[in-house]
Amino acid sequence: PMPIDKRTHQLTRMYGGLRALETDTAPAPDDWRVVSDAVNLMETLVKEMAICEDSTGLLPDAVKALALAGQRKWAGGALRLDGPGIQAVRAVLENYADLLEVLPHRVVVRCHRMTERRMLKIMYGVRQQHDVEVIAI
Repeated sequence: PMPIDKRTHQLTRMYGGLRALETDTAPAPDDWRVVSDAVNLMETLVKEMAICEDSTGLLPDAVKALALAGQRKWAGGALRLDGPGIQAVRAVLENYADLLEVLPHRVVVRCHRMTERRMLKIMYGVRQQHDVEVIAI
């Protein structure tokens, strides 16, 4: 598996970002980004790499919740998740954390690279059916 220090760093940032989106008075765009990154990585593991399944069925809901939070911020509102969004994102992040415990480090690195390439393609207008959008906050 991924070395424990790298895993701990990634999970600490991910859960810190979620906590900020849930409770901080003014969550930072970076909080949203690290949470979105983790959800995007999970999307790659499920939809592109077929390493696992979305056992909760909440992955699309988590993607939608983060997109709505980004749109809300873009429109001048608060960078927040609603109640169902919090539940969906939390479930997906917990699944991702569980996978980091068992997946080979090589697979995690490959997932990161594939996700980065997918994000670049989306930014250049090449989208897949399940892609929502990239929001610059």
